[in-house]
Amino acid sequence: QLQLVESGGGLAQAGGSLRLSCAASGRAFSSYAMGWFRQAPGKEREFVTTITSSGGGTYYADSVKGRFTISRDNAKNTVYLQMNSLKPEDTAVYYCAAGLFARRVPITIIHSAGAYNYWGQGTQVTVSS
Repeated sequence: QLQLVESGGGLAQAGGSLRLSCAASGRAFSSYAMGWFRQAPGKEREFVTTITSSGGGTYYADSVKGRFTISRDNAKNTVYLQMNSLKPEDTAVYYCAAGLFARRVPITIIHSAGAYNYWGQGTQVTVSS
């Protein structure tokens, strides 16, 4: 079982940057793919990005590709989300998630919140125009 705690959210101006962290406690962190999802008021939770258990593969939503970068440090049981060129539409609660996936899992599964086993409590990101 994993416990996930996000940090690093806050207020940023459009065009600015924030870095989110997600610290995991529990066993076998390095076995899990780690993802970030976000949920804006009145909207469904949406996929942002995921990194494979080894860190060798990454997936991004089209809306953040080229602006956000996910990384992980398995020695520190931590996953990061570097967010650059922020836009007001990036405003949301950002959630860290952990999932166990087969090696050749379909991309539709990686994008699905229901496929992840553990979730953090979320951290608010607000981008002002």
